[in-house]
Amino acid sequence: MRKILAINPGSTSTKIALFEDSTCLWKEVIEHPAEELRGFSRINEQYPYRKMKIRETFEQHGLSIDSLDAVVGRGGILSPLPGGTFLVDEYMVNSLHNAISEHASNLGGILAYSLAEKTKIPAYIVNPVTVDEMEPIARLSGHPELPRFSLSHALNMKAVAHKVADRLGLSYRELNLIVVHLGTGISVSPHRKGRMIDVNNANNEGPFAPERCGTVPAISLVKMCFSGKYTEKEVISLLNREGGIYAYLGTKDVREVEKRINAGDEKSRLVLDALSYQVAKEIGAMATVLAGQVDRIVLTGGLAYSKFVTQAINQRVQFIAPIEIFPGEEEMEALALGALRVIEGEEQAQIYRG
Repeated sequence: MRKILAINPGSTSTKIALFEDSTCLWKEVIEHPAEELRGFSRINEQYPYRKMKIRETFEQHGLSIDSLDAVVGRGGILSPLPGGTFLVDEYMVNSLHNAISEHASNLGGILAYSLAEKTKIPAYIVNPVTVDEMEPIARLSGHPELPRFSLSHALNMKAVAHKVADRLGLSYRELNLIVVHLGTGISVSPHRKGRMIDVNNANNEGPFAPERCGTVPAISLVKMCFSGKYTEKEVISLLNREGGIYAYLGTKDVREVEKRINAGDEKSRLVLDALSYQVAKEIGAMATVLAGQVDRIVLTGGLAYSKFVTQAINQRVQFIAPIEIFPGEEEMEALALGALRVIEGEEQAQIYRG
C-alpha cells in the first residue's frame, strides 16, 4: 500500500490529505490567520511557514513525512504544458518561484518538493490550470493579436474523465468526451483520446457563470472600456467577479436562486435557464470539434449538484450522447490519483522544462 500526501494551498488556508493508494485516510484544512500572513510581502515567501504548519499537523496524527511514498501538490501558474503528472525538480521549483502570476497554487509544487527532498521520495504536480493540449486550429480567434489560449479547470476535468473511463471499463485514451466544469467559472472541453483538444477560457469566453460574464458582445465591451465610466481594473472585475448570475440577481449562490424560483420569481428562472442554455450551446459546439463522435458528456463542479441546471442541460444535449454527472470537485483525490497512476506504472511522470 502506497502512502501519498496531497497538498492544495489556498489564499488563506492549506488543505492536506493522506491517501493509502486511492483511499483517503484523513483530510485537514490548515487555516492561516490574516495576522500571520501579514508579515509576508509575496505569496512564495510563505512556503517555510506553511511547510512548518503541514509538519505540525502531520505529527498531530502521529505520523512522520518519512512514512510517505510520495508528495503531490496542486500545480501552479507554469508555461503551457500537456496534461498528466509531472515530477517536481529544481527547475520547476525555480519556475514556480518566478511565475508570471502570483497565486497560492504556485506553492503546491514548492511545498511538495521541500517536504519530499530530504526523504528522497518523489514530489509531483498534476494537471495544473495551464494544461494546454489545444490543436493549432483552435487557437485562432479571428485576429492574430487576440489568440485563444488554454486556461481551465484541468485537474478536476481530467480526473472525472478517468472516472468515466473506469466506469466504462475502458482507458481514458480510448474515449471521446465532452467534459463540463460547472463552478464559479465554467469550462467546456472536448477530450479526444486522452487530450483536451479545445476549451473555452473561463475568464474570457464561454457560458456565463455565477460571477463571470463569459463571452460578451465585443463592440459593446469596447465602448464600455472607452466610455470613461470605468477603469481597467473595474472592467476586469465586472467581467470576472461581478458578472454572470451576480450581475443579474445580486447573488452568486445558485441555491439561493433556486429558492427564489421555487417561490415564483420568474427573473431568477430566466437567468438560470439562460446559464444552462449557454452551457448546452457550448457543448453542442464542442460536439462539432469531435465530429459528433462523442461517447459521453460529463458534468462536474459545484453547480452539478443543481438538478435544475443538470436537467436543463440534459434536455438540450441528450441527443448527442449520454450524460454522466460527478458533482463537486475532488481536488485532493485528483492529485493523489494522478501520483498513484505514476507510482503504479499506468503513466510516466513528465519533466517540465517550460
